[in-house]
Amino acid sequence: MKLTFDNDLTVRKLLIFSCYMESENLARAAETLGISTVSVHRALHTLEESLRCPLFEHKGRNLVALPAAWTLLEYSREALATLSQGIDETRRTAGIGLGHLRIGTLYSLSLETVPRLIMKMKLRRPELELNLTMGSNELLLRALKDNQLDAIIISVSEAEIDDKIFEQVALFQDDIFLAVPAGNSDNCDIDIDLRSYSDKPFVSLAEGFATFAGFQEACHVAGFEPNIVTRVNDIFSMLSLVQAGMGYSLVPGRMRKQYENDLRFLRLAEPYQMRQQIAIVFPRNREHDPNLLALVAEGRMFALSLQEKVQRALASR
Repeated sequence: MKLTFDNDLTVRKLLIFSCYMESENLARAAETLGISTVSVHRALHTLEESLRCPLFEHKGRNLVALPAAWTLLEYSREALATLSQGIDETRRTAGIGLGHLRIGTLYSLSLETVPRLIMKMKLRRPELELNLTMGSNELLLRALKDNQLDAIIISVSEAEIDDKIFEQVALFQDDIFLAVPAGNSDNCDIDIDLRSYSDKPFVSLAEGFATFAGFQEACHVAGFEPNIVTRVNDIFSMLSLVQAGMGYSLVPGRMRKQYENDLRFLRLAEPYQMRQQIAIVFPRNREHDPNLLALVAEGRMFALSLQEKVQRALASR
């Protein structure tokens, strides 16, 4: 396509021109656009220079539109409308700024963290529809890379995340505990040596889940290969198997509140202690998406509230 005008003809100038033509009044156009009358006048003048065509004649301090200006207005409106529609469709294709947000999360975060964030998001943006997908760290990160999700809430401790492509907002850190059946008689007042459980049966999450990676690492540090009797694809099924006495497992501390009456959670001794860093992850090139900005804001408020809770607990001791 061969263009018959120079590079100084910009969309901004056409917007200012169209706004001026609505009233043919510099002051009114300036007020509508939130700019000075000088800026409006300069845009109209340079528009004529870009087109190499007179659009107005001066009558005192007023600019009177010539027939050429009315012709340009007709096509400018059409061009701007088409451009606006194209931008909307482009953003729609990219999933940006729409009325819904696709969030991926770990099963273990669906008990408290994610519901709290969703409730706050709905208060902030009541018109926003939130679509929730649960899965493993690996599955969610892959979906984010493939643009199937807009943001994910995962353990970044075990994930390989390219900081040039993705942004992270830290929420909290979580300790890993040994989950045992409620009838277990081990002393829970002392940190346990994981090596003493080397001959015990274990149940675990499948490979790709954040807790599985920590489980393998802890057993490796303890110097034994765990006897895994079964693997499952969600943490609730895994804890049900522990509750039934099928085996032990390593789980994040955030599950303790839900299962405090059904299981015992034993703290690991220092050599085997691990922590998961939970964070919101989203594409860096979408950092200005209003829906993601709202999620990030609520995430930071959530992290701050947890920090204040810890500080109050420490102060009360």
